[in-house]
Amino acid sequence: MNSDDLECFVRIVSSGSLSKAALELGADHSTLSRVIARLEGDTQVRLLHRSGRGVVPTEAGKALYELSMDVVTRMENARNAIRIYQCGGPRKLVIAAQPTIARISLIPLSLRLKEQFPNTQLKIIEGLGARILNLLASGEVDIALFYLPKNTAELKVDVLLHEHVSLIAPPAHTHIGDTFPVSGLGGVPLILPSTSYGLRVLAEGLAQQAGVSLNIVAECDGSTSLTKHMVQAGLGSTILPVAAVADELAQGKLRAARLVEPEVVRQIGIATSKNRAPIVGHWAMMRIFHEEITHIVKSGGWPGAVIA
Repeated sequence: MNSDDLECFVRIVSSGSLSKAALELGADHSTLSRVIARLEGDTQVRLLHRSGRGVVPTEAGKALYELSMDVVTRMENARNAIRIYQCGGPRKLVIAAQPTIARISLIPLSLRLKEQFPNTQLKIIEGLGARILNLLASGEVDIALFYLPKNTAELKVDVLLHEHVSLIAPPAHTHIGDTFPVSGLGGVPLILPSTSYGLRVLAEGLAQQAGVSLNIVAECDGSTSLTKHMVQAGLGSTILPVAAVADELAQGKLRAARLVEPEVVRQIGIATSKNRAPIVGHWAMMRIFHEEITHIVKSGGWPGAVIA
């Protein structure tokens, strides 16, 4: 029993006919008959029922078909991986990410991509979640890394990480401990985006669940950096993952208390659009993204995040 025989078997069962499978594979009917005879000899069971209308798998054949599908998928992935190295990768790759994710991941990702695909031109876009969604929808972005919205129906998404969210307060707020209950958000002056995406939606949802009203003293639709400076100045607090404020926490410029009761976690995913064809070497690119993100987290470079 070998992978070629299993691939032939899958094609035969899928088409329901030796003749159709032979046409699809560009092989002789007799060749496929020998494949079935070889498999049945190896397994010592009948795998197919033959009739004038074609072939159907026996119970043993169904079991082998299901197991063979995994082998066929792995073989196809292996071929795709080799193919991308042969063609040298896509001519251009456009990657988008939200600011915190971009700061942590895009430099090591870019280095890895250029090492393996030196002829591929990279274009990096940093933007807020709503903009990234629009770019994905329009097909202007090949791959995006961002905090996943509730509705991802128009995207092909793999969840990469789970990341804890914290209350981020001015350094003078020494009364805030290591954790902070969600029910207490109503008593905190907050600085949040005005957009109907991301942290604003998250905060409003948490407040509704806790039965409290948010005290939003300022709205900031600029970068995370601007929001952090507003918090440092004492204008209010905000909610962010600790990775977004790691430097400021280390320098004592901000304080962080992990939100609890319930614990608040966001999903970070890698996404492509369903409205466009996959890029050349899609599988190999995704593998690189997964490997690099995993390495960053395991090496301590992404505080507050865990592999999904």
